[in-house]
Amino acid sequence: MSERPTPARVWAEMKRGNARFVAGEPRHPRQDVERRTELAAAQKPRAALFGCSDSRLAAEIIFDKGLGDLFVVRNAGQVISDSVVGSLEYAVAVLDVSLIVVLAHDACGAVGAAIDSTRPDAPVLPPLIWRQIAPIVPAARSLLAAGATEGVSPDALDPMEVGRVHLRNTVAELLRASEMISEAVAEGRVAVVGANYRLEEGTAVPEIIVGPAADAD
Repeated sequence: MSERPTPARVWAEMKRGNARFVAGEPRHPRQDVERRTELAAAQKPRAALFGCSDSRLAAEIIFDKGLGDLFVVRNAGQVISDSVVGSLEYAVAVLDVSLIVVLAHDACGAVGAAIDSTRPDAPVLPPLIWRQIAPIVPAARSLLAAGATEGVSPDALDPMEVGRVHLRNTVAELLRASEMISEAVAEGRVAVVGANYRLEEGTAVPEIIVGPAADAD
């Protein structure tokens, strides 16, 4: 039985895969018939990834991974919900992953919609769309409040900065919502990395690291 990889080792592998993707030299590992057959009975991913549903955020491509490498959960704007937390708890408790990556990105439509919703004349959104973006709105409002003395308006907000605040809020909310994951992080068994994906460059840039992944090479 192989030794369980540390969170730092798994994050280092993720970074190397992303570097290959950025350089245009992906290996496309573990995507053959043999791998498919090997996984038919069971899966043993090393990491879980919770990201935005944006079509440009294909996790296995960005990190040059293959079948069975990542346990992926996605929704618009990477918004925490009971189903997201339950899925990530399953990844930790049952699949024994060492790392959770929360992946945001620039030019996010959900972030843009959240910013637009803070305008006094904002149109009413369909209820389910509003429910999806509502958890992002506090990030926009916090930046508006911080710049209130300077008269900052929604038009002046930087979507990338709103996205970064929302990413940090998402990581904090995940740890708040899941005692199981928080305990795993405290024990050093799991780390959580919040990263922002830059669409044009292809790089996944860490914004916040919680747990023992910070020392990864």
